[in-house]
Amino acid sequence: MATNEQLGDESFMKADELRAYMTSMQMAKAEKAMSAMDSADQARRELVRKLSEPLALTPDVLQGVKTTLAGKVRKAAQSGETEVMVMRFPVDLCSDSGRAINNGDADWPDSLTGRPRQAYELWRDHLRDGGYKLKAMIIEWPAGMPGDVGFFLSWSDSKQR
Repeated sequence: MATNEQLGDESFMKADELRAYMTSMQMAKAEKAMSAMDSADQARRELVRKLSEPLALTPDVLQGVKTTLAGKVRKAAQSGETEVMVMRFPVDLCSDSGRAINNGDADWPDSLTGRPRQAYELWRDHLRDGGYKLKAMIIEWPAGMPGDVGFFLSWSDSKQR
């Protein structure tokens, strides 16, 4: 049979041609994966940049935050939940890359910067006295390293900050 002789719509190749084809397919997949990783890294950098900039907390912005938060809390409570994640952000927004949060240090709020710091302050100034608790924890571990932090608002009876 000739090298590229057709049988139906299948093309027959020599073994070395098939290996070359497989190599080119693996390279294409690797390039696609690298491109996706580059895009994800770029998106993460942009998110960190955006969340590093504090919001101007105008009355309208505060009302929007309250409305969104009330909707999340109401939905969770209707489902019998006593906790809801209210914010997720990269550990890059912690001055210690999430160490204090991961170790459960009492002073973990001191490591927060940007909008996560603002979110903590909003809880401290407006929700804590109402009996709401705020918990921070590492929720993603890419390559075994802290990746993202989650803020969880709770209204249960447990004693946590």
